[in-house]
Amino acid sequence: MNESLKILLVVGFLIVILWNLGAGLYYMLVDKGQSKRTVNALTRRIALSIALIAIIVFAMWMGWIEPHGIGSNPN
Repeated sequence: MNESLKILLVVGFLIVILWNLGAGLYYMLVDKGQSKRTVNALTRRIALSIALIAIIVFAMWMGWIEPHGIGSNPN
């Protein structure tokens, strides 16, 4: 898989997650508890976050991506 495609996939997931977080805030302010749109938006955000973590763990397990050890002391 192309390196830029991997980055684009993760950034795309993060943008959609932030979009759902913003939608949840908007619905919370506009609906004033009259609908379940806030709960649905935040549920989608949690599901997308879990999916992103699962995809990253799976890609690391398959060897498609490698952690680069931020903060580690290079020898």
